[in-house]
Amino acid sequence: PWTALALPALLAAGLLRRSRTATAALLIPVTAWLAVFGGRLADKSSPGGDLTVVSHNVRQENPDPHGTAQSLIASRADVLALQELSPDTAPAYEQALAATYPHHFYQGTVGLWSRYPLRDARPLPIMPWTRALRATVDTPRGPLAVYVAHLPSVRVTPAGFTVGTRDEALGRLAEDLRSERARRVVVVGDLNGSADDRSLRPLTRHMASAQSTAGEGLGFTWPARFPVVRIDQILLKGVRATSAWSLPATTSDHLPVAARISLGP
Repeated sequence: PWTALALPALLAAGLLRRSRTATAALLIPVTAWLAVFGGRLADKSSPGGDLTVVSHNVRQENPDPHGTAQSLIASRADVLALQELSPDTAPAYEQALAATYPHHFYQGTVGLWSRYPLRDARPLPIMPWTRALRATVDTPRGPLAVYVAHLPSVRVTPAGFTVGTRDEALGRLAEDLRSERARRVVVVGDLNGSADDRSLRPLTRHMASAQSTAGEGLGFTWPARFPVVRIDQILLKGVRATSAWSLPATTSDHLPVAARISLGP
């Protein structure tokens, strides 16, 4: 969507040249941009929903885990997923969230907190160390399979973008999802890629983005001070998002993301 920044420059060039042809030609990129991104600017939310899911990369070096936890509690999430936990910060989140979320499971750098009972919670071996998990949330409307994942970062090197490690982990996560028997599935976390990233199609081909289907605006999440891309995702299968939004910044470098979900019949 940032290609829109080129449009004022093209308009200025056309006006400076006093060229009607050049100015009229601006309609082509404007039309193309609106066709691709225009629909995302509208508010696609609707009333209703059975529970609220929140996901947040809390940043490993977060200087204020207690304050971050209080901000997340204020979101009134029913199911809360965290990424980039560390041995130093995980106990702080565990303590701060205990009263609101009596059910939780965390291992490695990812964790899941819930108002409703959890079962079948286990880590997923998508990488040599634990950066993904799967659990069943027993909601009042029935079971919901929740996957929490933090895929490896995309790095920029002199040789270009390095995405191999991320894509390998993504492939393992997609394989786990293909064998998932639950009818209702939610995948949340920092996927280090936008919903438009073709590399994420093993997930997005079979799942709907809550932001794309029920959000308002582009929903960028990173970096928190001036978000330019959405790499924190809530993906759904067998359930429907009625609304989706980003939460206020914490002391992390990511914005938290939230979705209100209807579990259906």
